Amino acid sequence: MIHWKQIAIHKDTPLETAIETLDKGGQRIVLVVDNEDRLMGTLTDGDVRRALLRHQTMTTPVGKIMCATPQVAELHWTREKTLAVMENTRLLQLPVVDPAGRVVGLETLHELLDKKKIDNPVFLMAGGFGKRLHPLTQDCPKPMLKVGDKPILELILQSLADAGFHRFYISTHYLPEMIRDHFGDGSKWNVTIRYVHEEEPLGTGGALGLLPENEIQLPMVLMNGDLLTRVDYRGLLEFHQRYQGAATLCVREYESQVPYGVIQSEGHRITQIVEKPVQRHFISAGIYILSPELVERVAPGQRIDMPTLLEQEIAAGRDVNMFPVHEYWLDIGRMDDFQRAQEEVRL
Repeated sequence: MIHWKQIAIHKDTPLETAIETLDKGGQRIVLVVDNEDRLMGTLTDGDVRRALLRHQTMTTPVGKIMCATPQVAELHWTREKTLAVMENTRLLQLPVVDPAGRVVGLETLHELLDKKKIDNPVFLMAGGFGKRLHPLTQDCPKPMLKVGDKPILELILQSLADAGFHRFYISTHYLPEMIRDHFGDGSKWNVTIRYVHEEEPLGTGGALGLLPENEIQLPMVLMNGDLLTRVDYRGLLEFHQRYQGAATLCVREYESQVPYGVIQSEGHRITQIVEKPVQRHFISAGIYILSPELVERVAPGQRIDMPTLLEQEIAAGRDVNMFPVHEYWLDIGRMDDFQRAQEEVRL
């Protein structure tokens, strides 16, 4: 059983700390206990994402968003019974409690730890110029800039390969030979890599039209080639398969503070003055799951950006869903982002 104390928190723990515990624990669950280790509830990946969709703040106590009646396993249960309950309830984890309700362990499905291959294709976008990172990108594509001792694109590919993906396509435009020479056919990482070259920039979505249609038969992961993240790719794919949209867009919550007192009014009468309010919005995280049908709708040579492509899907009445990302995420777009990545890769 998992050493459960590494993922135990109290009900007054703020959501931000709970997310850190969730990410570090790697079990997609944290256990909420009292001072005597009695189980008060659980907080899963799904609970966190639903809280973020409701715009819960990072200071919200987990007691307000946890599952207060979790399914548990009893200490005397056999392995077969535990697995049967997990299968019937479709749970990946079960806290184990003693007769007094105190936590003594955590059982997880073996499949959670099994790196089975995932046949869904992955498309990494690596054709940009990276002008905001000049002079670093004067003679090097931005995805090939090194964070630590490895190019950004290699860190991305390795994280996806670790999750089980093995079919990769990489789009190129600027200095494509540097990318091809480094990655080759992908055998170094036990994956296959094929390249799609844009003779002219086609926007953030246009390269989809250059993919071999007959090979894209499963939902495809599309990801910008300048991101560092620890997003749960398997969880993302499961989410997309559950809701069956034309696309799933990963989103991050972005906070901006108005530096003035904001006036709320009815006609000429002031109803409230809100001092320096914080506004929260969801922004694109640059990671997508696209249905094969959507990929097929992008014509070869068509120039289109991803926001426009997704807006067309919405206008046509097709579902585009969003998947909140609470895990580590960094878009390396500016010089200060690149410096931050150098510091954080060592953590």
